[in-house]
Amino acid sequence: MRNPKFTPGTGSGKQAVSLRAALWPCVALAGCLAGCAAGPDYVRPPAPDQADSQTAFKEDGPWRQAMPAAPDDAQPWWHAYGDEQLDALVGQAMAANQTLAQAQAQYRAAQALVRGAQAAYSPVVQAGASAQRARAYSSGKSSLGDAHAWSLSASWEPDFWGSVSRSVEAAGDTAQATAADLAAARLAVQASVVNDYLQLRITDRQKALYARTIEAYRKSLDLTQAQFRAGVATHADVSLAESTLAATQAQAIDVNLTRRQTEHALAILLGRTPAGFSLAPDDASALPALPGAPIGLPSQLLERRPDIAGAERRVAAANAQIGVAQAAFYPHFTLSASGGNGGPGLALASWAAAPTKAWALGLALAGTIFDGGARDADLEHARADFDAAAATYRQTVLDGFQEVEDNLAAVRELRQEFDANLRATQSARAAERITLSQYRAGTVTYMNVITAQALALTNERSALQAQGRAYAASVALIKAVGGGWSAAQLPQGAQADRSAGEVAVSDSKDEHHEQQ
Repeated sequence: MRNPKFTPGTGSGKQAVSLRAALWPCVALAGCLAGCAAGPDYVRPPAPDQADSQTAFKEDGPWRQAMPAAPDDAQPWWHAYGDEQLDALVGQAMAANQTLAQAQAQYRAAQALVRGAQAAYSPVVQAGASAQRARAYSSGKSSLGDAHAWSLSASWEPDFWGSVSRSVEAAGDTAQATAADLAAARLAVQASVVNDYLQLRITDRQKALYARTIEAYRKSLDLTQAQFRAGVATHADVSLAESTLAATQAQAIDVNLTRRQTEHALAILLGRTPAGFSLAPDDASALPALPGAPIGLPSQLLERRPDIAGAERRVAAANAQIGVAQAAFYPHFTLSASGGNGGPGLALASWAAAPTKAWALGLALAGTIFDGGARDADLEHARADFDAAAATYRQTVLDGFQEVEDNLAAVRELRQEFDANLRATQSARAAERITLSQYRAGTVTYMNVITAQALALTNERSALQAQGRAYAASVALIKAVGGGWSAAQLPQGAQADRSAGEVAVSDSKDEHHEQQ
């Protein structure tokens, strides 16, 4: 059978022309309506208490005027501590930390979802082919024959009501939120490495303090024993000296435990096992510099904290999902086309002359008349998710302001506490020397010596603890203001570009690698 040829004037040709005439207006209508999108356009929720226009922190003060400028991404914030070993450790963590690897994988997954959502703009084309050889028996005779068939089909659903565009918008906003999560994870790892390293250095100073104190207490014990043998001191004085030495040795053991555990935590941050990492004690070199508080307006906090930026992007994604839920109330249009042929033989010539050929063009319209309220429930669910995301965003803003205020106050007060402890330590050491001289001269009892020594150790230990807390507060403050990160670093092309048919979400990069 020959393939029929459709020519003007024949019945089949008229049907084809009529079908094309019916389809083209539908295609034109699809192009006009594809730009429409159901659902509300996104507007960022207002921050609580006019946080976006606040001009001063409660704990701000003139003491900050001489502080260095806020850290920025071009100058990694941990460089402000002026420690090359710290810089190297942060670089190792950025390359090997498993929490960062997980966040980067989640970001790549979000990018893939954007590309998957945008794929709905394109038609779906499917092809199929089959071939078989069969033997048939009829009237005692057998025959061997070949058969083949192939088909090609395509379908496309125009985005009349913006369901696809809203889905792409939601996926893009979620990808931006995931990028902010990656930045937040990176900042958290950096802050943990810096804080653990600084606490290790403070612990080294504490170990050195206890080593000096234990040596001094041994000498005091020797002196007391000599005084006892000379009949000047009592047995109670010897017992007090022995008790003081043993108690101080116990405290030194506890400091050693703290250092070991901190070193283990630092190893995990670097992506290594505790057995494969060690940091040599250093109690001789100067402690890292304590940087000043970053300068910046409170309103800038909304743009500089990645967790706030991520929460805001999730509000935008939830808003787009409302449009997806509303689009479900409208009917679906589908344009389709298919064709194929089939016949005996496997040679190319047989395929070209196949006796059975078919093609079809079609337009389908489908809509839900009754679903028991499922679509209403989906829409209400989407709106509730938006309200929840907006509340989460506002709470994240409030938490951010609390962290900044808390650590501004901590940095200021701990500086003053450290200075006071230094003055107390100097006075206590002087009193200890005088009391010990008086004891050698026999003018005071050993109880006076014990009291002076305990006071000197307590004050010096308190000074080191205040310095360690000041380090922790300074790290927490820099982290609280974003560490130099800005919402401008979010991938601005995360939403789908329908005209280009591509997604402009860039791959996750660790911008600090080149700076190490």
